[in-house]
Amino acid sequence: MNIEQARFNMIEQQVRPWDVLDQSVLALLSAVRREDFVPQAYRGMAFMDIDIPLGHGRVEPAPRVEARMVQDLNLSKHDTVLQIGVGTGYITALLAHKAQRVTALEGQADLVATARTNLRQAGINNAEVLQDSGANGLAGQAPFDAILLTGSVAVVPQALLDQLKEGGRLLAIVGQEPIMQATLYTRVANGQFTRQELFDTTAPRLEGFAEPSQFKL
Repeated sequence: MNIEQARFNMIEQQVRPWDVLDQSVLALLSAVRREDFVPQAYRGMAFMDIDIPLGHGRVEPAPRVEARMVQDLNLSKHDTVLQIGVGTGYITALLAHKAQRVTALEGQADLVATARTNLRQAGINNAEVLQDSGANGLAGQAPFDAILLTGSVAVVPQALLDQLKEGGRLLAIVGQEPIMQATLYTRVANGQFTRQELFDTTAPRLEGFAEPSQFKL
């Protein structure tokens, strides 16, 4: 396989058509070697438009979804970011290139170890991976400029929204299958939040987050 051609095709045929037009994000997709982050058994699928299984019911999202999430957080180099659900560390690496500091929380010990190794080998030194489900955020380091949940939740806990700075953004995939939406919350003045539904997608649940009771008539 011609890896660089496959990477180019991923960007031009999958990512751009999904409204990822931020040149800094597209440049990152060219520079950060996604194939070094996916599990070895799936290395040949690193540039395919699929979710890659990671065990524990978790996946590495398709490249177009990862790119949209990074773009739509609208990060700048002075931002501090909290990521919940690290997987193999690829999204963490993208965030770290865009922000000043990334703190990433992951509940599964093997994924924590994998992500730390991958980030170290990629030369990322402004990201830290901690073992924690992330359901309660990280109040001791709050407030954050941006929070990214890489899996899905039924609802976003208020405790996470409260860990945003004013003007801060939280992006999560919210809802129940088969209908989920990537949703951007922004903290505005007086502790209020705006909500914007960005695109439809689905993702496995993040562990540790509450599920609402089933609706009854």
